[in-house]
Amino acid sequence: MAEDLYQTLGVSRDADKGELTKAYRKLARKYHPDMNPDNPDAQEKFKRVQEAYEVLNDEQKRAAYDRYGSDFEKIRGGWNPGAGGGGGAAGPSFDGLDLEQIFGAAGRGGGGGGQPGFENGFNDFFEQILGGGARGGGGSPFGGGQRSAPPQRGQNIRHELSVTFRTAVLGDKVEFYLARGGKQEKLSVTIPPGVSSGSKIRLREQGHPGPGGAGDLILIIQVDDHPFYKRNGNHLELKLPITVAEAVLGAKVDVPTPAGTITLSVPAGSSSGKRLRLKGQGVRNPKGTDGDLIVELQIQLPESIDEESTKLIEQFDEANPMQPRESLKF
Repeated sequence: MAEDLYQTLGVSRDADKGELTKAYRKLARKYHPDMNPDNPDAQEKFKRVQEAYEVLNDEQKRAAYDRYGSDFEKIRGGWNPGAGGGGGAAGPSFDGLDLEQIFGAAGRGGGGGGQPGFENGFNDFFEQILGGGARGGGGSPFGGGQRSAPPQRGQNIRHELSVTFRTAVLGDKVEFYLARGGKQEKLSVTIPPGVSSGSKIRLREQGHPGPGGAGDLILIIQVDDHPFYKRNGNHLELKLPITVAEAVLGAKVDVPTPAGTITLSVPAGSSSGKRLRLKGQGVRNPKGTDGDLIVELQIQLPESIDEESTKLIEQFDEANPMQPRESLKF
């Protein structure tokens, strides 16, 4: 006597699709051939679980099963109630039920001895559960036999590549040497603008060779420090030295930027620490807005001051009294 499909999945006859799917996933994981390679009983249970879910999850097939019970298996096996031998007993009445519509062409076995024909959508569903390992050898959705593994690709190579601060900001073509295959090889790569330390660039099929093709070369970027500029996201920061006269009187000074040298106006009466922003003069961003260059003014004093200059400063201080620390509190 054929096993009851509801019992196979361990659900009640009024179970909804959510309950069916939950039960199926639990049993499929338990009995899948990849999880039980040396257990033929588990493989057989796995087939029955697949078969039960394929029927009960389809409204038309489930209705036919609920109506005809054990005779349903005869239909699935390709039994033709009108093709009995001479004098044979009449088969069950199917009341005009369209078997082609219910089972498709694979529903009539015709003596082929194959497994029931399940649609690709069912296989795809099962692959989602087990991560692509659900199909067995020979394309059977029941996982019969071990799946042959594709040829292995060669191992990837990870290589740390140092680039200058300027290259990281602007992008450039960089040449480097790589130990591969027992020898040093000279390679080149185009560094896109805006990379930072830790960025990865993958060069396809530039890794170790293998029967399934070469692996990849993964370049891990390390950006060298700059003696004057620092990076904050896509913005650049610069401490710009200016003279006392430029700070007091104001001035126009040249500032090197990634786009070239530009002229910056220093307002009269600027103090050390004053920050000026140059829009779009920071790190290049091909996919969006370029960063800014933020200039912080730093008043630089001469290393030595002669007597006459000292007297002038004293006169200046007397004429311009200030209390810069008056508001300081702890």
